[in-house]
Amino acid sequence: MLFMGMMSLDGPEDYGRLSDEVLLNKVGTGDQEAFRQLYQNTDRSIYGFILSIVKNPQDAEEIMQETYIKVWTSAAGYKSQGKPLAWMFTIARNLCYMKFRNQKHESDIAFEDLEGEETGEVCPEIEQAADKLVLAAALKILKEEEREIVLLHATAGMKHREIAASLGMPLATVLSKYNRAMKILENYLT
Repeated sequence: MLFMGMMSLDGPEDYGRLSDEVLLNKVGTGDQEAFRQLYQNTDRSIYGFILSIVKNPQDAEEIMQETYIKVWTSAAGYKSQGKPLAWMFTIARNLCYMKFRNQKHESDIAFEDLEGEETGEVCPEIEQAADKLVLAAALKILKEEEREIVLLHATAGMKHREIAASLGMPLATVLSKYNRAMKILENYLT
């Protein structure tokens, strides 16, 4: 009887039942199955978060890959705080900002390139850039947690309950912060 109990302890672990925190700690030890499960648990949220920042699906996919590579290589240094998704969002956000910096350096235009006749055509890129600047300015007036909640709900399609679970906050707090943020944004944009 004792032997059978020991056998069940040594059986395969059900990674689907482990919290993201436990999975991330296992990833830190090089556990590939834990990494696969962590990816399955978080890929939708991470992609939505990145897409909300870069607004380009191809760039979002590239940054998402870089994010998970960074998670794999940095997991051993993760300090357990109960919010692994927030830690992963920080990595993703930093990679997004690095992408913006690199694109800015690549897109600098020489003064000579601007010479020529103005055609008066509407340039969608400039129109979109203006909208992005307004949205970015509006989001900057929010506190970090409020901005994160709004982006997770609006772009990743996460329900408030899911956001509360992934950020380790009570549902009432998430709802309160979301409603407050939406009122601030509404006042700012009108």
